[in-house]
Amino acid sequence: MSQTKKFVYMNRTAPYGTVYALESLEVVLIAAAFEQEVQLVFIDDGVYQLTKGQSTDGIGMKNFSKTYAALGDYDVNQIYVDEQSLKDRGLTMDDLQELVYEDEDEDWAEKSSMNLVSREQLATLMSEADVLLNF
Repeated sequence: MSQTKKFVYMNRTAPYGTVYALESLEVVLIAAAFEQEVQLVFIDDGVYQLTKGQSTDGIGMKNFSKTYAALGDYDVNQIYVDEQSLKDRGLTMDDLQELVYEDEDEDWAEKSSMNLVSREQLATLMSEADVLLNF
């Protein structure tokens, strides 16, 4: 018998320069395909993964930032952004991509997947996780 687990993925690194951001995105999609509860947290330099208008021209890496917009199609709609990390980097939620999902319980209304949270709220998310993965 299959059991659903709550997976929390902590995204802490900038989107390019390492494989961590891309690897995180890939394992998130795998967990979602196996119908696990997936929560993504963006903290520290990980908040840069969600910024608008990314360009990889000149660094020899594929720009995968547009893939985040597809997360709602995989029922990944619990995305948490650390408020302090944004503030420390001079960013606001307006600097980030708008990620949405369609709520089947409300006649497929489009809703935001993004949640701005405090460090206290993040601590609660982490304590409630069955599986916590850092990238």
